[in-house]
Amino acid sequence: MRLVIATPFLLFLILFVLSNREQVAIGLWPTDVSWDVPLSIAVLIAAAIAFVLGAILVWVTELGQRRRARRAEAHVRMLEEQVAELKARIGAREAIAPPVG
Repeated sequence: MRLVIATPFLLFLILFVLSNREQVAIGLWPTDVSWDVPLSIAVLIAAAIAFVLGAILVWVTELGQRRRARRAEAHVRMLEEQVAELKARIGAREAIAPPVG
């Protein structure tokens, strides 16, 4: 299934790189540092940086939700243990004194 999704995407990337071979100068302001790279590489690097920054942003925003989920799971386990304990007490009580009726 992954191959079905990845193949067209990789084909598109290859066609993009082959179609955009013009050189562009990328500068880093305020320094005089400059690189001459193919346009396709410059775009792909910018996209990769944006992807990584977006992934970090999503991961950070999800921290609170994951913390709440862990607390809720711990609370559910505690409540399940209390229910099991109460059922054991009821079972022990019925074994000692069977219900009248």
